[in-house]
Amino acid sequence: MFPLIFPVIKRSSSGLKYSFFIAFIMIILMMIGGCGPFHEGFLLRSHYQEADDLFSRGSYRASLSKYEQIMNEYPEAGDGVLFKMGVIYAYPENEQRDYQKSLECFQKILNDYPESGYRQDSKLMIPLIKDVMITDKKITTQQRQIEALDRETKSKGNEILALKKKVEALEQRVLAMQNGPAEKILILKKERLLMLMSKGKVFRAYTIALGKNPTGPKEQEGDNKTPEGTYTIDSRNRDSAYHLALHISYPNEKDKMRARKLGVAPGGNIMIHGIKNGFSWIGEFHTGFDWTKGCIAVTDDEIEEIARLAPNGTAVEIRP
Repeated sequence: MFPLIFPVIKRSSSGLKYSFFIAFIMIILMMIGGCGPFHEGFLLRSHYQEADDLFSRGSYRASLSKYEQIMNEYPEAGDGVLFKMGVIYAYPENEQRDYQKSLECFQKILNDYPESGYRQDSKLMIPLIKDVMITDKKITTQQRQIEALDRETKSKGNEILALKKKVEALEQRVLAMQNGPAEKILILKKERLLMLMSKGKVFRAYTIALGKNPTGPKEQEGDNKTPEGTYTIDSRNRDSAYHLALHISYPNEKDKMRARKLGVAPGGNIMIHGIKNGFSWIGEFHTGFDWTKGCIAVTDDEIEEIARLAPNGTAVEIRP
């Protein structure tokens, strides 16, 4: 193992259940927002679009009413509608969120739709929401106590914490610049780590998220796997839908040969990138799930730093 001379960036250890629940909700919305994937009628799609538009504008009650209308008019779309309603009822920015109704939606999918593709995600959502309901009650009680105790010291405490973070960030940036530019990017898939190396030593490390199907090398287009092998950074996109993206030279010759033997297209467009535009506030909690289509994801601040330290032509090694 290469020696670390700089601390690994890790996700926070406090409030994980609540934060991962929020991140999970947002990642689900990124994956399902804006479409009705299992039903293709034009009129039904237009209804879905109207409901999704209402949600995007923050009209959550109107969006739920529209989904109820879809449920009544298109019972065959019921499982998908229930899933979206369940997510909206639990959506963190919905000030009228109702966790009990959210639970009822997901439970109804399990009870009434034995063949639904939404069953697995519904099973995941139910215990998460139950935990959040308990956590919310505890938070309400504890928050009142905290406000009484911290009112006089909160302002100065926040100033000190913010200053400390700024100093730490500056120290990290100075150390990184002293050791950079990176000669190599080493990615360890199993450990979910991306490391910048110079003179054979790691000088910066980041926790990452991978493709939704993370085990094994990428073999073909659409398999949602992250490649394994040796590549380079061959271009970058500052207008990326994921803040900023560094393009990796996948497929290499070995990848192409494997795809030819399998009779498939190897795919491409593999990037090291940030978080989807509009969702940057999720920050480090995005690493709670592997959510990309095969790319390597870090936070927006981290991809900015990596882009500064890893010019085009930098070697990239991706290990299992």
